[in-house]
Amino acid sequence: MTDSYLYAAARTPFGRFSGALANVRPDDLAALAIRGTLAKTPALDPAEIGDVVWGNANGAGEDNRNVGRMAVLLAGLPTTVPATTVNRLCGSSLDAAIIASRAIETGDADIVLTGGVESMTRAPWVLPKTTRAFPAGDVTAVSTTLGWRLVNERMPKEWTVSLGEANEQLADRFDVARERQDAFAARSHNLADDAWNAGFYDELVVPVAVDAKGTTLDRDEGIRPGSTAEKLAGLKPVFRPDGVITAGNASPLSDGASAVLLGSGAAAARIGTDPVARVAGRGVSALDPQLFGYAPVEAANRALKSAGIAWSDVAAVELNEAFAVQSLACVDAWEVDPDIVNAKGGAIALGHPLGASGGRLLGTLAHRLRESGERWGVAAICIGVGQALAVVLENVTGSSR
Repeated sequence: MTDSYLYAAARTPFGRFSGALANVRPDDLAALAIRGTLAKTPALDPAEIGDVVWGNANGAGEDNRNVGRMAVLLAGLPTTVPATTVNRLCGSSLDAAIIASRAIETGDADIVLTGGVESMTRAPWVLPKTTRAFPAGDVTAVSTTLGWRLVNERMPKEWTVSLGEANEQLADRFDVARERQDAFAARSHNLADDAWNAGFYDELVVPVAVDAKGTTLDRDEGIRPGSTAEKLAGLKPVFRPDGVITAGNASPLSDGASAVLLGSGAAAARIGTDPVARVAGRGVSALDPQLFGYAPVEAANRALKSAGIAWSDVAAVELNEAFAVQSLACVDAWEVDPDIVNAKGGAIALGHPLGASGGRLLGTLAHRLRESGERWGVAAICIGVGQALAVVLENVTGSSR
């Protein structure tokens, strides 16, 4: 067994639903993220990449037919570079990195490119096939953008509530007040804006040309500088008339792609750069589908146990902010300092293109650890239908305080 390391990461800006990236195909977004990551390792011959593991949640439109392989071809990599696409919904690209790290550690591959993509704007409507020929009635088209669709009638009704209703239930269960959620959301926007203004994301984000005129999107589109809890308090609840979840304290529908290059320690000479972080621990967990937002608690605990460390050792946490309420419930359960969580903003501000978010978390976490010189960090993400994933990274760039 050998160790696996993160060498480089890049992503596109994340665009709003029907926003600047609406006219860009998901396979093209994925190819851009791949090229952006490999541009950081110019000494690496792409033919040396043993496999590509790519994440994607919908896979019902232009991202069908193994979008990972399509992205490899569109990015101009040799046709000898293989690729697969994995689907663990919101955790798909974190799952891709986990799969790749295991392949490296067991010797099945030495260098693996991972990542993920989602265009929620371009997710198509689908028609179920009819059960008999030539039906006389209408057939309803179903949106594949987000959430349950074409639900099996045998599923218990309490499992198949909307994502929003599931998180309203979490708010009830853990008594997470609307005021805390709005304050958390405002923090996300302001920290994201601060990080962009300080240049933190300049190295991580690859601009995207969005039209024939050369217009580019070079910054995450959903950030709202100057957000306050007071402003967010004016928004109406979305899922219950008397509820606590609004468009302001939940992640938006988004478009984007991310990529992460992993390799063994011995691969450093061929990659042409030293690694940034070691994959030190992994965790997966599952519980009742409607409680998916709370699943990162156990996933992260398992990842820490795998790494042989405790929460008191952790200096940085990247937790995907699907909803403010589930993020707060997880942070409360971990009993960590909230200031170390999403210190550069989170998905409420940056966006949550399902298949791409895990790669964003890993890239941001590694960059935070390198910037601070601290040693241990955790990336965690909740996943619809009751699952979660987490990864522990160890900074190997220097001081590791």
